Amino acid sequence: MKVLIVAAHPDDEALGCGGTIARHVERGDVVDVLFVADGVSARGADAQALARRQDAARKATSILGTQPPHFLDLPDNQLDSVPLIEVTQAIERLAREVAPAIVYTHHGADLNVDHRIVHQAVLTAFRPIPGASVVGLFAFETASSTEWSSSAVGPAFAPDRFVDISGHLECKVAALDAYAEEMRPFPHARSLVSVRSLAMWRGACVGLAAAEAFVTLRWIER
Repeated sequence: MKVLIVAAHPDDEALGCGGTIARHVERGDVVDVLFVADGVSARGADAQALARRQDAARKATSILGTQPPHFLDLPDNQLDSVPLIEVTQAIERLAREVAPAIVYTHHGADLNVDHRIVHQAVLTAFRPIPGASVVGLFAFETASSTEWSSSAVGPAFAPDRFVDISGHLECKVAALDAYAEEMRPFPHARSLVSVRSLAMWRGACVGLAAAEAFVTLRWIER
């Protein structure tokens, strides 16, 4: 099966569904990852910072076992300044190349504007037209964005799908170690302690040692 992760920034893929990615790979699925924004330009970062972030993404996705990642390098935390059609069309170009059956992306009511734009672009790029390859479309939660939002932005993340990552949590953590510059010390929500705790809590919600949670945006039984 072909799987595509559409993430706003390098590290979102590991935070949101790193364990699920590793599980897909272990089962023999081919996983591609697309990063839409560069993840650093909003900080006034230079070319060296961008190169470090991309190198971290290549290392993290290699740990998870995906194909080499794709980078659009659109402006960080400014996707609302880019015409939505341009973001959508860029995703569509890769979609034609990959023809995924399963797509994972951001929750639509995250605090981060880039996450919300990517969610909307993915819904448009993978609209359910005749002959479309996608049978499953799922939204993940991103620590330090999803839970920091409010009802003023949109409905809270309410997962209805849980993936057992008990055997893949350490792989997820190893991938996040590649993004050491982006991680924070506990009790920040984007710390390794918090990531582990969230995985354990999502697992405990359904009687598992560790899990990742998703909102089902579409599931087609064929």
